[in-house]
This record gives sequence, C-alpha cells and structure tokens, in this order.
Amino acid sequence: MIPNQPHATGGDESAIVLTNEQRLTESGNLSFIILVSFVAALGGLLFGFDTAIISGAIPYITTYFKLDEYMLGWSVSSILIGCAFGAMIAGVLADKLGRRVTLMICAVLFAVSGIGAGLSTELYSFILYRLIGGLGVGAAAMVSPMYIAEIAPPTWRGRLVAFYQMAIVLGILLAYFSNYMFSDLGANSWRWMFASQAAPSIVFFLLLLAVPETPRWLIMKGRKKEAEKILEKISEGISIEQEVAEIEQSFYSENKISIKQLFSKTYRPVMIIGIMVAVFQQITGINSIIYYAPVIFKEISANGSSPFLQTIAIGVVNVLATFVAILLVDKVGRKKMLLVGCIMMCVSLVAVGLCFQFKYFDHYIVLVFMLLYVASFGCTLGAVVWVYLSEIFPNLVRSMALSVATLSLWLADFAVTLTFPIMTKQLGTAITMFVYAIICVLAFVYMWMKVKETKAKSLEEIESLFIK
Repeated sequence: MIPNQPHATGGDESAIVLTNEQRLTESGNLSFIILVSFVAALGGLLFGFDTAIISGAIPYITTYFKLDEYMLGWSVSSILIGCAFGAMIAGVLADKLGRRVTLMICAVLFAVSGIGAGLSTELYSFILYRLIGGLGVGAAAMVSPMYIAEIAPPTWRGRLVAFYQMAIVLGILLAYFSNYMFSDLGANSWRWMFASQAAPSIVFFLLLLAVPETPRWLIMKGRKKEAEKILEKISEGISIEQEVAEIEQSFYSENKISIKQLFSKTYRPVMIIGIMVAVFQQITGINSIIYYAPVIFKEISANGSSPFLQTIAIGVVNVLATFVAILLVDKVGRKKMLLVGCIMMCVSLVAVGLCFQFKYFDHYIVLVFMLLYVASFGCTLGAVVWVYLSEIFPNLVRSMALSVATLSLWLADFAVTLTFPIMTKQLGTAITMFVYAIICVLAFVYMWMKVKETKAKSLEEIESLFIK
C-alpha cells in the first residue's frame, strides 16, 4: 500500500490526489465506494423511470378514463405534487431513520405505486397511487445524492454524484424501452407499463440491504464506532479522528439554521438566484417533451409503433447529452453552458413550432429539431443546473437552501406538466412551442444578468461571490 504523504508546500496538488486514489485502489476500498454509490444511484434510475413511464400510457389512460385535456394534465402531473411533499419530508426521514432506510422506503413506494396504478379501475385510485409514487421520487431525489456525497471521498465525489444524474436519464430511457415493449398488448398495455416499475424497485430494495449507512448519519446518532469502520474504507488521507471531529463540527453549525435566517437580507439574493435557475430549468418546457413525446409524435405519424420508437431516440440523445455535460462543465464553465443552452433550446423550439404551424412533417424534420432541443437541454440546463445549485449556497445554509430550490423546481415541473395538454388543446402545439421559446429568451436574459461563474472556484470563494 502506498503510504499517505504530507501536504506539499509547493502546491503539486495532482500528486497528492494521485496518491490518495492509488491508496484507495490498492486497498480495494475504491471498489467498495463505487459499489455502494452505484446502489444509491439506482434511486435516480427509479426517479427517471417512474416519472417518464406515463409518456407511453397517455393514449391508453385517456381512452380508458375518458379524460379531457384538464384531467389528462392532472393525471400526468399529479405525481409531481407527491414529489414536492416527498422533498419536504425527505430531510426529516433521512435524519431520523437514516439515509439507507429512507431509500428502502422509497423503493417500497415505487413498487406500490407501479402495481397500484396498473391495477386501478377508477381515476381517483390511479391518481392516489401516482401521488404515492411521487413521494418516493421526491424523497429519492434528495436522499440518493445525499447518500453518495456522504459516502464518497472528496476526489471522487463529483464524479459519483454526477453518476446519479446519469442514472436519472438512464431511467427515463429504460421507461421508454418498457413502453415500447408493452405497446402492442392492446387496451391494457398501460397496466403493464406501470406494473413494470415494480421489478427495478425490488432489485433496488434488495441491494440496499447489502450497503452500510453513511458515517455522517452514524456520527449524528452517536454511533462513532460504526462510523469509524466505514470511514476506514472511504478515507483518503486525514486521520479517522480528525474526520470524525470535522463531521461533528459540521453538525454543530447545521443545527443553527432556521428558515428566518435562510430568507434574511444576507442570503436572500443567492436564494432568489437558486430558485429562479431551478424554475427556469423546468418552465422552458423539457418535461412537456419527456412526458408527452408519444402524443406529439402521434400527430405527425400514422404508424402506431413509430411514436414509441421516436421517443426512445429522445431517451438515447438525453443520455448522450448528459455525458457531454459531464465532460464540459468544468472546462467551459457553468454560465456559458447555461447561456448557450437557452439559445439552442429557443432555436429548436421555434423550428418545431414552425413545423406544426405550416404542417411540414416530411423526413422527420420535427423529430430532428426535438432531438436538438433535448440534446441542448441535456448538456446544459439539464445537468448544469444541478451542479450550480449544489455550489452557490453557503455552507451554513446549503442543505436547507437546496431543499427550497428543489421544491421550487418540482412545483415548476408540475405547472408545465399540468398546463401542456391544456395549452396544446386551446392554443395549438405551434403556439405552445413558441411560448416555451419566449421563456428561453427570458431565461437567457436573467442568467446573463444574474448568474455568476463558479468554475474552478472553491466553495468558500463561491460564497464570497454571493455573500458580502
């Protein structure tokens, strides 16, 4: 094993990082870290799967439950109300029961939601099970990255948390494949689509039985001996005693946070920026595409299975774009990527709107521009917003501030998902796309004026940008 080396005074930081990574690799602990992070990231996969599975079921439930545009919007978006409540209670559950146990509860909620929705014969029960699934999605969206961040060493934390974001888009793609597989089973195809989410939920639950609780939560509960055993496997350089002391000190600070402090004059400006960036990520229309893609494609295709195949293309592009975001975000910078994304999304939406306005559907022109829109979102706002939100809030208020920003994001997602079928019915698809394009312009202006670059800055340096 390569011994720990003292910090260099000259600043060859890459050598220190290399030594730490070699230490983890040679001890076999890196495999342990990657394994438990992979299990936690499955919460993101179920997050993406559960929210996107509705896309293939929309034509079937519309007929089965005799939905108009208002009830269709409510049926699709109801899960997001559950997500909002799940995000609100996730922190309390994670602190009281533990990160791992909370994720196990999420797995159960995922399975119950899928089976219950698939067996529903009345609209009220269908929506109830969608709300239950939303509780799991909202909680997992908070707790899965929290678990990874608390279990991962500093030199691997960014990559492993980014892997959670990748799991979300993989879950969306998996849902699209599932919808395609069950699309030819007749009028009850939608039941199998929803029930299929029980399978990955059960796998997630069983895998969680094999991973430990995070050392941060164990120390919070006074179980230092158990925490030290985990820290021995994940610590890179500093002594276990020092790491335990730092974790204890962080809890001392966090216990002083209050809602009044969060919205005080000091933190209000950065809170507004975080909330606005989170809201703009959603109201630029991405989930109208993610959730309603088969419905949109059905307007331009006479082939019954073609909408599902085209939707799979969207899922694939979303995954590839997320890879691009991970590669570029630390090189190009957050602000530049957000601004470029707003421009590209605006152009794509205008092109899609013009296609619908003039009924020009030949040669899959609509599909090409929708793929460009999804790619533009995936490699900019889709991934970068989460990175930016995790960085801009000061240490003292980060967890609570991130909860508020995430709640704002879910509510914005709900508004878009609820209103999309109403807008397309009342205004038409073309005008709806133009509205989202205008919002992209507003997002560009706001981010140009308010968003500050955080690339290559420490959290303390970033804090000084927003807090005077």
